[in-house]
Amino acid sequence: MRILFAFTASVLLATSASAGLYSENFEVDPSAGWVVNNGPSDFAANFFFDYSTVGIPAAPSGPGTRGMKLQANLVNGIFSGMSASPIGLNLTGDYIVTFDWWANFNGPFPGGGSGSTNLSTFGIGTSGAIPQWPGGVQDSVWFGATGDGGSAADWRAYSTAAPTSYPDGSPVYPFTTRNNTNAYFASLGNMPAPAAQLALFPQQTGLTAVGTAGMTWHQVTITKAGNIVTWHVGSLLMATIDLNTVTLGGGNIFFGHSDINAGSSTDPFDVDLLFTLIDNINVIPEPASLLLLALGGLVGIRRR
Repeated sequence: MRILFAFTASVLLATSASAGLYSENFEVDPSAGWVVNNGPSDFAANFFFDYSTVGIPAAPSGPGTRGMKLQANLVNGIFSGMSASPIGLNLTGDYIVTFDWWANFNGPFPGGGSGSTNLSTFGIGTSGAIPQWPGGVQDSVWFGATGDGGSAADWRAYSTAAPTSYPDGSPVYPFTTRNNTNAYFASLGNMPAPAAQLALFPQQTGLTAVGTAGMTWHQVTITKAGNIVTWHVGSLLMATIDLNTVTLGGGNIFFGHSDINAGSSTDPFDVDLLFTLIDNINVIPEPASLLLLALGGLVGIRRR
């Protein structure tokens, strides 16, 4: 029986990709399959961005160096944000969303240059028709983080029940304060710019602050299991939200970028350096469900 169970687990891991609900690695231009929803300021979205052109190494979870580059409020000086969703995606049941995430910002580090404090954002349960950002109407459960640590709240969770984010001390977080200086985030940060980026942009000197997200790849996992949604960055749990407390607009996912205030960067290289980068998106059924299905199939085999 133990051998049989081990075999089932191996089959589960080996077939999870083929059982996928959605995937995108951006190596073939997918622009026609995405919709952008923008807030009141300027934005930019490049769904076929070769990030090696700004010195970023290949993401760890897939091939190539193409990804989705997202930006907001680079010029107009209006508090704003934007989000992008796959056209027509409508997820139901339990599932896991994984992707590679890089938050790039203009140096020097650790503090960053002009206007460097922006948010990378991502979430589930949206209609895919409304821009998801901190100052707008929201219809999802979502999460955000600064790249540079320039906010009092660098790691954030949002929902229709908390459109300006769940505050410090909220039970949705496994930590008390959201600032990068919290020891909970000590395994993150302290990163240099890639050597290739520093060669292109000499201002990218120094090391990022401890506890921050910027200038390195992270694998992000958002899991919907029953009425519970969890957010992990690597193995670090960042938030847990009960869907009984929120109202969702649909079954789509989104990825976005937002400024945290009305000011726009005056850095002449902000277009090159201040952005959210997403690669290797995969959505699969939540593994517990797959395991139950697999075990059910094996029970059927044993009975026969």
